[in-house]
Amino acid sequence: MRIAEIVTPAEIRQWSARSNWHGARMVAANYAIIAAIFAGVAAYPNPLTVLVGIVLLGGRQLGLAVLMHECGHGSLFASRRANEWVGQWLCAYPVMTDMHRYAAGHLGHHRFAGTRQDPDLPNYQSYPVSRASFRRKITRDLTGQTGWKLLRGRFGNRDAMFGSRLSESGSGGFVVVNVVLFAVLAAFGHPALALMWPVAFLTTYLCFARLRQVAEHGGVPDLFDPDPRRNTRTTLARWWERVCVAPNFVNYHLEHHLAAGVPCYRLRAFHELLEQRGAYTHTQFPKGYPAVLRQVVGA
Repeated sequence: MRIAEIVTPAEIRQWSARSNWHGARMVAANYAIIAAIFAGVAAYPNPLTVLVGIVLLGGRQLGLAVLMHECGHGSLFASRRANEWVGQWLCAYPVMTDMHRYAAGHLGHHRFAGTRQDPDLPNYQSYPVSRASFRRKITRDLTGQTGWKLLRGRFGNRDAMFGSRLSESGSGGFVVVNVVLFAVLAAFGHPALALMWPVAFLTTYLCFARLRQVAEHGGVPDLFDPDPRRNTRTTLARWWERVCVAPNFVNYHLEHHLAAGVPCYRLRAFHELLEQRGAYTHTQFPKGYPAVLRQVVGA
């Protein structure tokens, strides 16, 4: 299916309109949630709140990565400068990524999705996998083993699962944002809470990133069919799943592949439009990530 068969070029231009207001609102909302998580743990410091905080911070780190992805497409803000600066400093560096290097590699995924040339293919071509295999993957994520592998990839060669290596400036940017985080928490009398950020990055963030990525392309009807409806999946996420696994409308991945210029804050409405126009007559949308896992994890 070509998107032009369902939506006219003029409509695509309307749906792809960028908004500085909506972009700023989404970035501000993510940081407000991050601040609320730290404030909650500071107000009630105990092992349980720290654990919950690490889980929630992992979801917000994925949220920042999603916004970085949007800025890499140039679609979060109307301003090119805002996409570049906010995408790099407020979204990419906090999750130890270089937006420009990420975007350069990510465009190859869009160009070759549905073919054997897709550079992201190693991340999901083995699915469905057995329960034992999937359990091992999640265990490696939550125990930090995947995180240490990621660190080697970020400071060495390109890491296939989570993006490109860091440039020297990217390494410096990551240090700067973490120093700022420590300084802010220290100013409020809770410097030790800064440790929650790298711990979440090395554990829950990578687990959520895996679930998100597998849901997008793992165990789809036909990974090598050029029709995005066959090689890409949209998941109808519940509110609690949007907190961690599907922040910032990242679950509408099929719509993103059909029209990559549509900003994330319009993807849900765009999905509803395509449904109304009959684009998804034979397309199934799992209701929640447990339903996805039943498709991608076998016995």
